[in-house]
Amino acid sequence: MGFAPSARAIDHGKGQPGFCTSPTGVTVVVDFQDLGGTTIVRCYPQGTRGTGLDALKGAGFQVAGVARWGEAFICRVENRPSAVEVLPIQGREGYRELCVDTPPAAGYWSYWHAGNNCAWTYSQWGVKNRDFVQGGFEGWTFSLNATADSNPVPRVAPVRPGTAGQSCVAKEEPKPDTDDPNERQVPAAQTPLTQRKPDPTTTTTAARETAQPVPGGQVTPSSGAALPPPMPRTVSAKPDPANNVAFTGGEGAPDVNEVLADQSGSSPLAPWVAGGVVLLLAAATGYTATRRARARES
Repeated sequence: MGFAPSARAIDHGKGQPGFCTSPTGVTVVVDFQDLGGTTIVRCYPQGTRGTGLDALKGAGFQVAGVARWGEAFICRVENRPSAVEVLPIQGREGYRELCVDTPPAAGYWSYWHAGNNCAWTYSQWGVKNRDFVQGGFEGWTFSLNATADSNPVPRVAPVRPGTAGQSCVAKEEPKPDTDDPNERQVPAAQTPLTQRKPDPTTTTTAARETAQPVPGGQVTPSSGAALPPPMPRTVSAKPDPANNVAFTGGEGAPDVNEVLADQSGSSPLAPWVAGGVVLLLAAATGYTATRRARARES
């Protein structure tokens, strides 16, 4: 796994703080929920198509996947939960998230999306396997000791400023076009894939026998590990910005590049210091050689 910067580090060279103000791009909401901390809202002003992962990283957020699945399964956002914090997961005393395999059902980042002025919807696709909606929203919220029916939605309404009261704008997501079990859509029913009737148009026999749904739409081969709730869930309440929790655009967070430079011990002065050392060494070598030559002459 790569080096993890400090919590709340933002790449200020990517994205913009706050909501996208036009129908172009996508607004990304990261709600830490019971992990604590202020919700962050940033815009990825991208005019062309992109995935949920593109939006999350393009908005400037720092993420980490799990060792087993990579960034197909997001384990940390803004270094939370960190590897050293203990998560109060019921039945798993002293649990720390090491991001090796799929996080437990009682503590993971759930993935949501919404069109502008639409309700948040639990994603039926993995973050690398669904395109964001132009002018819409991507949401990440930490689910702690929740169920498929109580996974918390982002506490920021998916409504761009100045558009409140307008009609919901959302495109219907396309059906799966692959038989790769890692890219399958989560079933609409709670029945496990192994108990559903075969559908030769969407998946292979091998995939049907080994795949199990996990959150954020990711479907992975069964490993016997606890899997987060697979059920997609739509919240039907009309989004109301008046109910938003306090949020920032991450303006006060340190720049991730400065954090990494700091933690690696590098400095903007390093090249000048190194050059000075080289010059001093060269001067010392010349001085020593001159003294030796004079000593031989005498």
